[in-house]
Amino acid sequence: MPRNPRAKVLWFARLERRFHRWRERRARARGLRPAVTGFPGYGTEEWVRVLGRVLIAPPTKRTSTGELESLRGWRSFAAVPVGFAHVTVVIDGVTHQVAADRGGVIDAKLPATLKPGWQSITMSVEGSDPAETRVFVVGSDVRFGVVSDIDDTVMVTALPRPLLAAWNSFVVDEHARQPVPGMAVMLERLTREHPGTPVVYLSTGAWNVAPTLTRFMRRHLFPAGSFLLTDWGPTHDRWFRSGRDHKELNLRRLAAEFPQVKWLLVGDDGQHDDAIYTGFAIEHPRNVEAVAIRRLLPAEAVLAGGRTVVDDHSAAEVPWVTGSDGAALLDRLEDVGVISRNA
Repeated sequence: MPRNPRAKVLWFARLERRFHRWRERRARARGLRPAVTGFPGYGTEEWVRVLGRVLIAPPTKRTSTGELESLRGWRSFAAVPVGFAHVTVVIDGVTHQVAADRGGVIDAKLPATLKPGWQSITMSVEGSDPAETRVFVVGSDVRFGVVSDIDDTVMVTALPRPLLAAWNSFVVDEHARQPVPGMAVMLERLTREHPGTPVVYLSTGAWNVAPTLTRFMRRHLFPAGSFLLTDWGPTHDRWFRSGRDHKELNLRRLAAEFPQVKWLLVGDDGQHDDAIYTGFAIEHPRNVEAVAIRRLLPAEAVLAGGRTVVDDHSAAEVPWVTGSDGAALLDRLEDVGVISRNA
């Protein structure tokens, strides 16, 4: 009788958890203690979605100016996740207790009364120094938002080819990563023309690289936004988490949490963005302002494993534009009226 493949996956997930517990014990024995790394979240004037991760991280070095030294990608994955840690979150003087998941990830929706715009909160674990992070509070009068992919949409990464993905994630110096031309200008223009716009960077990338992405976005002048990443590794029923499921689930969640907001969905044709956005636009037409798909250059398409473009978008019934970079997409968005030509 054949063995259930799910049993193998579940066994591997348990093995991974035991491995992380062993690493955690070793790190604690060396005197290292967990700390919280906060990620930009979002919310309304009544609640916030708090995001972060509890890790025991290896010591980092700083330059004479106080900045972190140039980092290789593998260092982001060297930290030890602390599963099921109890985390203290303070929002506007009010204390909340939340628990991380088995991978150390914090994803909690908490009540709060905050003004629109970026607001600061703090998180701590096991008496550590409070780590400050921010949440973007969407005003009740806001009707427009941006959801953008990251890999090959705002940053050239050549995913999902496994070897190239590993090279970019684990080896490449973060300062060597290149932005997609014109995308920062396009996104900045959108946020300037639509005051109070929430920007959500929705990616299948691992939470491990969130600090690197934050520095990358800041360095290349992308508008600040919330990150919705994922946690690599096995689950109870599959070897690796589904990036497509991750994107579809969070798009539906945004539609439910902000029923009044119409989103501009930005992605590329190298993975599944085109198909995901098509399905979401059909399912939630009142929550989509338009879709902007970056066409990969021929060499990029080869590295990314080809294109996955949906040929017929007529069922989506929303403006659909394509272009090879941010400047081309900006022109197309002007053509369909998402951005004013006189802005």
